[in-house]
Amino acid sequence: MVSRFYGRTRSESIPNPFRCDGFLREGAIPRREGGRVALASLPQFLRALLVTDGTVTKILEAYFWEPVGVTTQRQESVVAEQAIPWIQVRAGDSVLVREAALRGSDSGVLYATALSVIRIERIPDGFRQRLIDRQLGIGVLIRDSGLESYREVMEVDVSTAGGARRPLTPDALGPDDILSRTYRIIIGQEPVILITEGFPVASYR
Repeated sequence: MVSRFYGRTRSESIPNPFRCDGFLREGAIPRREGGRVALASLPQFLRALLVTDGTVTKILEAYFWEPVGVTTQRQESVVAEQAIPWIQVRAGDSVLVREAALRGSDSGVLYATALSVIRIERIPDGFRQRLIDRQLGIGVLIRDSGLESYREVMEVDVSTAGGARRPLTPDALGPDDILSRTYRIIIGQEPVILITEGFPVASYR
């Protein structure tokens, strides 16, 4: 999973159509398997999630009106085999990798997944320990810690869930599609966290 970021520079990111605007009448985002999906065809709330720079868990709870739990499915330190330029990681550096699922506590619906790559040595001490202890989601931790941070979206795209067949109509959304956005969190003028969030389209129909 982390290998998808190896060696990728700013110029190699998939263009983010929402970098400056929240409305693009003819806008589209790429599909990894080929083709493009019109922004107008996305569920309205998913379009809003693509442009938000707030805490996703909090927004999901307000929209679906139920508690959303964050379950850490994997957390481990790994050595980067190649550089990850988006967060200034060099080959041989150790990073913390976390995979999490965001589910409705009442409904059990999977609203999102999150893959995070973290330069743990660049995180302030108190925040770092709470992160390692998996006390809260990253967005909630940043808010509760009062850290000044900035989120920069690197790319957005659509893909078909693993194992599903390639879409017959790549320009349309299917029930197995996942809308993703990758962004980096800049703390103290340094990019220290890279997060890819995946939103199963079926959960937002």
